[in-house]
Amino acid sequence: MATLSASQARAALPEVLDRVAAGEEITITRHGEAIAVVVRPDALRVRRADRATADAERVRQLLELARTRPLLPSPSITPDRAERLVADVRAARRRR
Repeated sequence: MATLSASQARAALPEVLDRVAAGEEITITRHGEAIAVVVRPDALRVRRADRATADAERVRQLLELARTRPLLPSPSITPDRAERLVADVRAARRRR
């Protein structure tokens, strides 16, 4: 990944865009601190999809693990606490 200062990127914007179109990622810095990364939109979508797929796989693994474990002999929360949680969820859904 190449790194350019903001002024360098501004001066060479057409070249930066050509390099990004060719698949390169370019970090733009201001005062030595990274402030942006220029990437192709399809690369960004793939990253987001990969992250979502990894999250979904983790949820699947947790569900599978939960299926293999027995339930506790008694509830871990009181009925009153359970009712409050259900009420909170319903209230949050109504606010959407």
